[in-house]
Amino acid sequence: MAMSSLPTSIRSFASDNFAGVHPAVMENLQAANLGHAIAYGGDVFTDEAVNQFERIFGVGTQAFFVFGGTGGNVFALSSLCGPGDAVLCSQWSHLHIDETGAPERAGIKLLAVPSTDAKVTTKDIERVASDIGVMHHAQPRVVSLTQPTELGTLYTAQEIEQLCLCAHEHGLLVHMDGARIANATAALGGISSLRKFTVDAGVDVLTFGGTKNGLMYGEAVLYFPQGAARAHSYKDFSQENAQRALRYAPYARKQTTQLPSKMRFVSAQFAAVLKNDLWVKLGASANDAAASLFDAVKSIHSLELTELPAVNSLYPTISPVHAEQLREVSFFWDWEPARHRVRWMTSWDTEISDVKAFGEAIYQIVT
Repeated sequence: MAMSSLPTSIRSFASDNFAGVHPAVMENLQAANLGHAIAYGGDVFTDEAVNQFERIFGVGTQAFFVFGGTGGNVFALSSLCGPGDAVLCSQWSHLHIDETGAPERAGIKLLAVPSTDAKVTTKDIERVASDIGVMHHAQPRVVSLTQPTELGTLYTAQEIEQLCLCAHEHGLLVHMDGARIANATAALGGISSLRKFTVDAGVDVLTFGGTKNGLMYGEAVLYFPQGAARAHSYKDFSQENAQRALRYAPYARKQTTQLPSKMRFVSAQFAAVLKNDLWVKLGASANDAAASLFDAVKSIHSLELTELPAVNSLYPTISPVHAEQLREVSFFWDWEPARHRVRWMTSWDTEISDVKAFGEAIYQIVT
């Protein structure tokens, strides 16, 4: 294939944020736009979305709809933390590297720990727990887990359960940043696996992503008081903190500017994708596209792609010259510039024709 014949109209492999809105979401947005509805969540679309979340995660789940991921995370952590409190997270977490210090501007110290696979470990929790009660140190209050991680790795349900047990034994709460929770759910066995690695494992609060998975905008922050009530390992003050966080949640959402007045336009989107578990199907579609791209280029040894991607992202090594040439086909981000590592990401609407065209361009440019 000559350089002049490189494709130029394929879907982007830069980010699932580049993708458009699923037709079912657009249809529900149009329905939500008919007539008037009570503001701040007093509408039928919000009721429907809340009921869907209860169906998925269990009765008692409390859902708070917000504008976006960073705001949702800051709102969640603000409700969980008090003065002098800190959040343990991986150095690769979105909280730490891609939210411009937003949690810390809200007064929440981030304790970012080194990690080669972007995961937090029980040893990390034990290490920071030694600061509890020392007034000169920020007080560990929350462990934040990203599922899937920013390196495309996954925590198993067993790993999360152990982390939650360790955190709760020290009186800490557990937050999960699930911006790509659909991709993780699809990869770990589908809808039947979801509760196993969230509420049943002991997660207290989940930021449930939508924007990267077919929505126009919007996330949901979910509180699981039913999980806290049955977690036998909780210290009394840990369970009290979980209950306090839920009481503070309505005020924390408003204070962090994440309360949509016309909430129906966020909740209607969730109602559309939660129905019939469409959101999991969209996550699976993105994952499958990434697996197809891996299969198409895995024989190019210089890319150093040795394992099938767990979710919808690949992290190849490619020279800067080749990367710039390939960006003429589809823009993508540098990920670790010092290692010449980039990220290719698929979306819910990535088609096989996109994968084929991008794969052919990779072969032409790199080999």
